[in-house]
Amino acid sequence: MEMEQETLVTSSGGQDGSHSERPSEPSSSSTVARVKKLLFRQVLVGIKDGRFFMGTFHCMDKQGNIILQDAVEYRSTRRNSPSQMEQRCLGLILIPFSCRTSCHVECPIEEQMSLMTIQE
Repeated sequence: MEMEQETLVTSSGGQDGSHSERPSEPSSSSTVARVKKLLFRQVLVGIKDGRFFMGTFHCMDKQGNIILQDAVEYRSTRRNSPSQMEQRCLGLILIPFSCRTSCHVECPIEEQMSLMTIQE
C-alpha cells in the first residue's frame, strides 16, 4: 500500500489578524482518519539514496514528513550486489517528504483483500 502526500489544513492570516482555514481536497477529517489508521503499524520507507527504514509509524505532519519509532536502517554494503544488506538500529527518526521514494505499510491479509475488492 502506498501513502500519498496530502495537505491537511492550511491557515492564512487576513489583514485584520483573523485566520481562515481552507480544507484540502479530500476533507481534512477523512485524511486525518486515514493517517490514524497507520498509527503503530510497521512501515517500510525507501529514500532516494537507496536506503530503507523499517519502523513503527508514529506521526506525519502537514508537509508529509514521517516519524518512525524503533527504526532500523537497511542499506546495501556494495553498489553491485543488492543481496548484501547491512542493518543498524536507529531508534526515533524523521524522514523528510523530499527524500521519500516509497512507503509500504504492513497489514493483515484480510485488510489487503478488502482493499482489493471492487466497490460499486
